[in-house]
Amino acid sequence: MANESCDIPGQGLRVPPSEVPDPAQDIATADDRGEVVLAGGCFWCTEAVYRQLAGVTEVLPGYAGGSADTANYEAVCSGRTRHAEAIRIRYEPARISFGQLLKVFMAVAHDPTQKDRQGNDVGPQYRSAIFPLDADQRYVAGAYLAQLEQAGIYAAPIATTIEDMDTFFVAESHHHDYAARNPGQPYIQYVSTPKVEKLRRYFADGLGEKIRG
Repeated sequence: MANESCDIPGQGLRVPPSEVPDPAQDIATADDRGEVVLAGGCFWCTEAVYRQLAGVTEVLPGYAGGSADTANYEAVCSGRTRHAEAIRIRYEPARISFGQLLKVFMAVAHDPTQKDRQGNDVGPQYRSAIFPLDADQRYVAGAYLAQLEQAGIYAAPIATTIEDMDTFFVAESHHHDYAARNPGQPYIQYVSTPKVEKLRRYFADGLGEKIRG
């Protein structure tokens, strides 16, 4: 992204990512809409993590939380548009649940204790946010953030916000599947790839059947 620097995936945790608890509340399969929008810094990185999960059928990078006229990469990078770099995940609830996707988000995909930044990527466009698409998602997300805060597993307070979802604007095509198409790019090597490796290392058991071979 704007600053090619190394952040440490999960650096806010006091415990290994595998010890992040499952959500005590989740959405029943029959009631799960199979779509979620999450923002956790660089969308190249979060997209790369979620593309590893079996049951996830589509991951699209984009912009959430702002208006259509400034929903483009150049404008969003200014930090003045109210958008967050985000991903829209579509998934099969019978194979992976909303709660499990949140667990990956809070344990591996980004550092939820950083406010308006991830590592040296600084600005509100890099904020940690969950954009619920219905009342069930809002309830489960709020309950899980409270559960994790109470567990005391982070070295600082959780900065993740729960924000209203109006429209998700799909990012320009050259951002799609960026990490897989550009494995030698320095930012991908030092920020994105370690997150993917951490997912595979710490969730080989707990989410093993859901990580693509």
